[in-house]
Amino acid sequence: MPKFQPLALAVSLALSSSVIADETKNQDIIDEITVVGKSVSFANSATSQEMQLQQSSLTSALAVIDNLPGVLVNEGDTFGADDWSTTVSIRGFQLSLDEQQIGITIDGIANGNSNYGGGAKANRYIDTENLQGVQVSQGTADIASRSNEALGGTLNFTTIAPTQDEEVTTSFSIGDFGAQKLFTRINTGEFVPDTRAWLSVSKSASSDWVDQSAENERFHLAAKMVSEQGNTTYTGYVSYDDTHEDNYQRISLAQFAENPEWDRLTSDWTGTPYVDQAYRRGWSTLRENFFAYLQAEYVQENLNVKANAYMHRNEGRGDWVPPYIVNVTDDGENRAESEIVSDITVQGGTAIGQLFFVNNQGIALTPDADCQSSITFPYGGAGASYDPLCYGQGAVPVGSYRHTHYEKDRVGINIDFVYDSQFGDIANTLRGGLWYEDYERSEYRDWHRMLDSSTGYEFDHVAYWKQYDRTFPVETIMYYLENEMDFGMLQARFGVKQFLVELEAQDNFANTSIDVNSDSDLLINAGLVLKTGIDGVELFSGYAENFAAVKDTVLERDASAFDLIEPETAENIDVGVRYVSDKISASATFYDINFADRLVFLSPDSPDAINYLIGNNGSYINVGGIESTGVELSATVYLSNEWAVYGSYTANESEYADGSLDFPQGNKVFGSPEDMYVVSIDYQSDNIFAGLSNKYVGKRWMDAANTQRIDDYLISDLYIGASIENFAQGIKHAELRLTINNLTNESYLGGVAGQSAWIGAPRTAALNVNFTF
Repeated sequence: MPKFQPLALAVSLALSSSVIADETKNQDIIDEITVVGKSVSFANSATSQEMQLQQSSLTSALAVIDNLPGVLVNEGDTFGADDWSTTVSIRGFQLSLDEQQIGITIDGIANGNSNYGGGAKANRYIDTENLQGVQVSQGTADIASRSNEALGGTLNFTTIAPTQDEEVTTSFSIGDFGAQKLFTRINTGEFVPDTRAWLSVSKSASSDWVDQSAENERFHLAAKMVSEQGNTTYTGYVSYDDTHEDNYQRISLAQFAENPEWDRLTSDWTGTPYVDQAYRRGWSTLRENFFAYLQAEYVQENLNVKANAYMHRNEGRGDWVPPYIVNVTDDGENRAESEIVSDITVQGGTAIGQLFFVNNQGIALTPDADCQSSITFPYGGAGASYDPLCYGQGAVPVGSYRHTHYEKDRVGINIDFVYDSQFGDIANTLRGGLWYEDYERSEYRDWHRMLDSSTGYEFDHVAYWKQYDRTFPVETIMYYLENEMDFGMLQARFGVKQFLVELEAQDNFANTSIDVNSDSDLLINAGLVLKTGIDGVELFSGYAENFAAVKDTVLERDASAFDLIEPETAENIDVGVRYVSDKISASATFYDINFADRLVFLSPDSPDAINYLIGNNGSYINVGGIESTGVELSATVYLSNEWAVYGSYTANESEYADGSLDFPQGNKVFGSPEDMYVVSIDYQSDNIFAGLSNKYVGKRWMDAANTQRIDDYLISDLYIGASIENFAQGIKHAELRLTINNLTNESYLGGVAGQSAWIGAPRTAALNVNFTF
């Protein structure tokens, strides 16, 4: 597809008003639809109501930001039912298995990292029906952002406020691949003076789209209260999320060409452990998250003070099914293996071998010396040790169920103030704040014997080996101070912030520890906003030094050289123009980013094989810098009271700046699209609403060597629905909505991590009906 077409379209949307009808829009509707963002000195945007309608109620909260300029969200399926396969890309920065370079906050509160092992993304905290919207601060971002991984900006997911009136909302959704969800929210109305609340509960389930063998289940409970007492507003929020997800697997370009509808995981148990290591239900993510905060905000004429305290508890497990039992005890020759016949858990130690087949007494067997294995799947096949045909009659296959257990406890406080003053004709605003967080993350891994590898993956709940046990205390302090002066035509701001981060890794077997200081320098954040004198047009520019502290996950990697690991940093520059009127809102931003000391996670998992025995989940290395430049354009045009058109275009060039042998200088950053565009049209009358959105994602590299090129793709999403007010006695509102994602059933590769990719989700339909009483 020629590149000038999306660019020309976006420019015409942003700068032309010739297609605008004479009708004017109600200002409330304009505020609801616009994605241009606030009048600040950095690029920012926010989701619209239409973007949320393009995703069904079954969909993860992350999916609604995908149409914003510069943003690419890929999930293993349309419903986002697998955290393992979720990736987000902004301006060459990644949020994936490999990298954590984009900050996430919930109502402005830190999410506690987004990594797979012990982290949590926004969908763990918020049900889609309770999502008010998402503010995306690309690049330079707001100085007050509470995240120590916000190199590429911050995603702030906000929850809805309680209603003034009593009401109950009930929603039921069904979709392809066995998807269903039941949701109920009770709004109390004003149950005591100036105090209102809501309580919601939902239960959802779905399978995978490949072979419908996955068992994905989610239970979510949440509540929010707002109380306005004089000049102070109190807000409390609590959520509990319990999820079981079966994963998708990444594949190579060659595998995609061979069969683009199969991710190389299986739905049937064969009884051969080497083949069954690819059994989908054995690739699982189990997570529980409990999150709560209490906030007070005091407002008077020229002073605003906000403070909150929060807590978060995360616990869960990641599963795999290795095709052997690890031999960790030397039981002597011709003796039953204790890992099979004993109920004792070996604490620590190292593997002395693997057990593949035993006789009926639990004594290890060896394959015939001259046997050639006939196994060809997965990972290109196996040696004789794995092949049951290479053993005599009566050989018993043995395998493991490997669990990695995660647990995290976080507590923290946030304090912010805004003080307005006047110096003659100059309005002055002083802002400042503090973020303190203390958390402790625990991780251990144990191996369980399959009770009968020939029939299924049921396992002995007493582990035969606890491989490691570690604890990671982390303390974070962030403070900032910023002053902004408004001269009328010109607003100028200058601020500084700093992170003070102390990490420790404790080996609970060896009783040893490692301490790492990951403090930042003073980070500058500055910007200008210039009113041009042309109605609705302003220019802006911003500069920010962003920082991502070394993560505690780095300290669990035996292969990482801690003394050589440096925190990631990024210098961001934004320059742009915004235009807002009754009929059109538009923005254009040029950005330039210098990203230094990029950390890359080298995972043991790949399409080629898995190293189950590695004493960690991989290793981290700094791979030099990245330089990114690009342009982001977006516009919303109101054609009439019923019709609106939205368009965005992103051109991005991200290259390795001072790379290594594996990340050559001048090569394009893998996984980062070079251009994207979105065109959507939405219609809304009194009772009918509908919309069609199209997103184009340009070519990407799958690998840092730039030898494997991923094709571009175009995805279309359609929604159509009807709503009726006062539908029947006692029913205030009724709504029916059909959503079809990937309308044309495009076949494509989606999220990229570890230099391989997940297959994109096929056409998926979902139907939702909801009533408000």
